[in-house]
Amino acid sequence: MIDPKKLAERFPGDFTFGVATAAFQIEGASKADGRKPSIWDAFCNMPGRVHNRDNGDVACDHYNRLEQDLDLIKEMGVEAYRFSIAWPRIIPDGTGPVNEAGLDFYDRLVDGCKARGIKTFATLYHWDLPLLLAGEGGWTARSTAYAYQRYAKTVMNRLGIALTVSPPSTSPGASSGSATSTASMLRASATCRPPFTPCIT
Repeated sequence: MIDPKKLAERFPGDFTFGVATAAFQIEGASKADGRKPSIWDAFCNMPGRVHNRDNGDVACDHYNRLEQDLDLIKEMGVEAYRFSIAWPRIIPDGTGPVNEAGLDFYDRLVDGCKARGIKTFATLYHWDLPLLLAGEGGWTARSTAYAYQRYAKTVMNRLGIALTVSPPSTSPGASSGSATSTASMLRASATCRPPFTPCIT
């Protein structure tokens, strides 16, 4: 087995070692504190789609084990945590009222990382489109780009100054379905300006 210290020496001195997660894969608490279903919740509950119909209802229970999980990251000795923010936890229907309880959770996450000296890298969209938006056409509908723009502004107004960096989305081309809606989504995500994030324009 390779000595971790020798392996680390192969990287530049300013290289940032970190860990990464996706909201749906670890948070659980799928119906807690105002969160509503995403397209992943629906997909997992379709017969024959996922082995054993496993879903994200509990997952790793990160939502309820936040402090313990952040302690684990600190104990690992890494410098950064890349997590994603669940759109259905912030604006449950994709449009409409903002869910303050959802924002509070990510406030606690970011504050907890800062208290432990861990840099925060937040992804605004990791494939968990609010289910109601999917019913209205998803990323093929221009209204979804506008809804995403509002969601991005909401998150960055609350968390932006506390984050190290915030990539707009994970694999936008794969989740959009068409070049037109991809471009719309990327333009919407460019509302998050430096110093908060390197924007895509």
